[in-house]
Amino acid sequence: MSEYQYYEFLAIDRRLDESDRKALRALSTRATITATRFVNTYQWGDFKGDPAKLMERWFDLHLYLANWGTRRLMLRLPERFVDVPGLGRFLDAVDEVTIRRAGDNVIFDILSECKEPDDDIWYDDDDEESDEGGRLAELAPLRADLIDGDLRLFYLLWLKALEADALDDATVEPLPGIGPLTDALAAGAAFFRIDPDLVAAAAEIEASAAVAPSPRALEAAVAGLPEAEKTAFLVRLVNADPHAGTELKRLLRHHLPQAETASQPPLRNVGALRARAEAIRHERERAEAEAAEARRRREAEEAEKQCRARLDALARRGEAVWREIETEIDRRNASGYTKAFDLLSDLKILAAERGLTADFDTRLAGIRQRHAQKGRFLERLAAGGL
Repeated sequence: MSEYQYYEFLAIDRRLDESDRKALRALSTRATITATRFVNTYQWGDFKGDPAKLMERWFDLHLYLANWGTRRLMLRLPERFVDVPGLGRFLDAVDEVTIRRAGDNVIFDILSECKEPDDDIWYDDDDEESDEGGRLAELAPLRADLIDGDLRLFYLLWLKALEADALDDATVEPLPGIGPLTDALAAGAAFFRIDPDLVAAAAEIEASAAVAPSPRALEAAVAGLPEAEKTAFLVRLVNADPHAGTELKRLLRHHLPQAETASQPPLRNVGALRARAEAIRHERERAEAEAAEARRRREAEEAEKQCRARLDALARRGEAVWREIETEIDRRNASGYTKAFDLLSDLKILAAERGLTADFDTRLAGIRQRHAQKGRFLERLAAGGL
């Protein structure tokens, strides 16, 4: 298998200017570089830049793939939106995550290694469209979710620790489930190769979330903000501050009635999640086996139907079939011998159905005698049981 590496970076909060793109071009003459994206692939050699430094200076998201099994995702977001010390309940037992600060930002560096080479959709040497960018698009919403306070990505990483037997059965899950599973979370689970049955078990219960406020409650909360704060937020929105909306929503939550918060379902422990995942696995395998058996029966019925139609057509042709067999044998090539063999095989079935096996055997012996010098044809008959 040839080497394959894929690098993609996305700039979300700040577009890359001309000087930024020039500096990036010095790192790669082949890369696709725009005001928001850097993408390159390698079948040999390696990227000259340091992805960690690129994240610190320019980018908010990075995805790396290598077909020997390495996958890496980096997310940079303003530290004020993340309670890093509070993430211990998710990440203390997870070895694959590194957290580092870069100015006012925090960068989550998530590495996934696999001993076996990758062979799935996340890399594809022949997929030219994906080489031009877009693999990261499926995972990009995870960053926006984190900024908005949705920590379910870290729950997925906690499941990695569960899979690695780094948690005992009594350990309680860090959130009451991760349902409903978004497309981005599903993509993240696939990217990090998390057991899909374990993910399904985790997603059976919906994570607690604030109930959407009524229009009247939201209007009252906005009206209650000091004029200076409202003016400041309007200015930030006009100036396209990427996080003004998020910070406004967070501020308004403190002004909304506490009664508008959904109750939290009970937390499960690791033992319960493992048991549920095993039950889901058995049910899935049973359903897959039933589907496979139904598919096998349909295919067998269709094959039988086609065979019956072929035999009926052959019966109507009578002696013409035997003449065709002689013609195909006289071609003295593999395709002719195969066609003759196929016709003889069908004639044998017809003879058995009509009680004419002895007549068929006599005519087959005559064919063998007339073509005794055609060794390959006789070998074809012997190999096929004629």
